Amino acid sequence: MRYISRMASGNPAVHPDGLDPDSVEQPVFAATIRPHQSLSRRGFRVVMAGLCLVSAAVSVGAWRVGLWPIAGFFGLDMLGIYLALKVSVRRGSSFEEVMISQIEILLARVSHRGERREWRFNPLWTKLVSVDDEEFGLQRLTLESRRIAVVVARDAGPEERARIADGLGRALAEVKKGR
Repeated sequence: MRYISRMASGNPAVHPDGLDPDSVEQPVFAATIRPHQSLSRRGFRVVMAGLCLVSAAVSVGAWRVGLWPIAGFFGLDMLGIYLALKVSVRRGSSFEEVMISQIEILLARVSHRGERREWRFNPLWTKLVSVDDEEFGLQRLTLESRRIAVVVARDAGPEERARIADGLGRALAEVKKGR
């Protein structure tokens, strides 16, 4: 996850509102949120090689004892594990981008297929709503504006979601103060 944070640096004499017109569209907060990846490519290969070795050893032993159908079932198990891990790795390439400037909040979600979906909000009318559980931490983080509610950091863990909520909350407060 990457954050960009800046304090508004404008000369109050430049504009009656105290904002530098050139800095209005610059981000106050920006983050790229990626889901946690438990396996790298190398890790995927190591896990699959280890599982194949164990499967082959058990299958050969079972074949020798006369339990030959077990070898086929181990083959199906390996195929299932391979497909499940491939899907998990592929889905891990999705991400969310959140950017807050003085005039706009942009939330973009890019799927593992490259499909992009965007939501844009006015920061003055947007609130950050969180659902917190005492035992499990921050469970849900939502940007709400008017009648639209969009979940932010849906694939992040509770600790990372809490850090994102802290950064988003500070950035929204800064924008609403008019700094």
